[in-house]
Amino acid sequence: MIRHNGPISGIAAHDGRFVATAGYDNQLVLWDVATRRALARAVHDHLANQVSFSPDGRHLVSSSSDYTARLWSVPDLKLLAVLSDQEDDVEMSAFHPVKPLIATASRDHRVRVYDFSGVLLHTFTGHTADVISVEWAYGSDELVSSSDDGTIKRWSIGTGGLVSDTDLGDVETDTLAVTPDGTVFAGNDEGEIVELRGEGTATHHAHEAGIKRLVLDAAHGRMVSLSYDRTMRVWDVTDGLRPVAASTFPADVWPRSCAFLDEDTLVFATFGSSYAIHRIGSGSWDLDHVEPTHGVNAVAVHEGARLTIGDAGILRRDGVPVAETGSLCNFLTPVAGRVFSGGQMGTVFDALTGEVLHQHRSPLNCGAAFERDGVPHVVLGAYTGEGLVFSVGPDGAVKHEATLPLHAGAVKGVAVSDGQIFSVCADAAASWFSTADFAELARADAAHDRIANGCAALPGGQFASVSRDLVLRLWDGASATSHSTPHDHSIKCVTASPDGRYVATGSYNGLVAVFDTGSRAWSAVRRPTTSGISSLTYDIDAGVFLAGSYDGQVYEVPGTEA
Repeated sequence: MIRHNGPISGIAAHDGRFVATAGYDNQLVLWDVATRRALARAVHDHLANQVSFSPDGRHLVSSSSDYTARLWSVPDLKLLAVLSDQEDDVEMSAFHPVKPLIATASRDHRVRVYDFSGVLLHTFTGHTADVISVEWAYGSDELVSSSDDGTIKRWSIGTGGLVSDTDLGDVETDTLAVTPDGTVFAGNDEGEIVELRGEGTATHHAHEAGIKRLVLDAAHGRMVSLSYDRTMRVWDVTDGLRPVAASTFPADVWPRSCAFLDEDTLVFATFGSSYAIHRIGSGSWDLDHVEPTHGVNAVAVHEGARLTIGDAGILRRDGVPVAETGSLCNFLTPVAGRVFSGGQMGTVFDALTGEVLHQHRSPLNCGAAFERDGVPHVVLGAYTGEGLVFSVGPDGAVKHEATLPLHAGAVKGVAVSDGQIFSVCADAAASWFSTADFAELARADAAHDRIANGCAALPGGQFASVSRDLVLRLWDGASATSHSTPHDHSIKCVTASPDGRYVATGSYNGLVAVFDTGSRAWSAVRRPTTSGISSLTYDIDAGVFLAGSYDGQVYEVPGTEA
């Protein structure tokens, strides 16, 4: 049976007949709307991020972290061309409204234009950070792009250069939509929709957390915004921005992508095997065909057992399901007999029982345990930049002690050593806070050259951090030594042996590399899977690193090659 085995990250629809989905299982799937059955599938070499239909519905273009976009025929998904000049992940691609042209947005900071045979026609350079979105302007040969550099740029394929450049105040802007009259709507990490109409700019507060996607229904003058505040909002954009409807996402819906199936129906990306349907008028959700997937997002060792949890929110002990949280979870942090966990819903759980301990306003990414005055504590990193600190009493009671302003953006990793809380952020920054009084100790705004993805504690107040820049940094105070890695794809996670001798790093393409801090050399390099490595921990009893993967497996990796 054709189905997704990992989260669906991109979705598109055409003519009420077809839905296409792109997933973190590397798959592209074409669905028949009438039967909800899969018609065909195709595969990338890495995560498939987004998908789009051509205006006539005869073609699909998919965008992937394998650094390519690919053109496919509909409905058989025959590969027609590979658009392969990108030097980093392709976040999305867009068809020209009438010409056989495709534009790509890449994390290599560039916008490119190809023909349908895969020939590169134009490369637009000017963004200073990852390009996340690109759209064609109606009735012209111009492109509009948004980037993590906080700018909206307009490009011309006629002149081959920049037409205009709008600075949105250094706020990361993930998504944009362009209306037929030329109005540009941009959604940013502050939860705002910025409206660029003619020479004027208006800013609308739309959500309580960052906006991940804006999707336009040009024929009916409607636009939907998706946010990590767990809500979607529908807007009338025929004259400004007027709210029409709003809804809260079910736990299985990923607010990363949606598409209009018709004027009243939206289809959504999910963390499951298929897509979800939402009726705007009634506010109803249909997830009847969405089944759980078994990818591992986090692995931990607790009381001699190996624990895993993933998109389905099912806690497994040594591979056996023992509890459910009911929603996707990103981490497992054992503390004083409890195992803290959380994810997309912003809910803090005890993963061992499914008990709800706290509710936050945005998704939760990571956690680290520590003691303060002899009392067990945990700090959890949130998408909106906070560090949530909890204590655990002798009776197991959990108390929210503090909320730390760790970062302005998403906290991607947190670790504690020698009285210091160290964290890294999606904006490449790092910060240090004291566990004694929770005061800020130091901050590095450019700790990495690209998005930082994780960090780990080393003895004596030292730390390790990893990033999309493919560099391992070892921190002693606010200074770091940099070490090139064997990775050629973004490094997702990092952990260390308890003595700090070995530091393991795992990437999105399945590679695990171990660094020997004594010899300052890479002591082991293995690729146990072609799926991404989601998490790493060290099993003291077995004397090996454990690598959790999106393929649902946990792999043992020694510190040195035998």
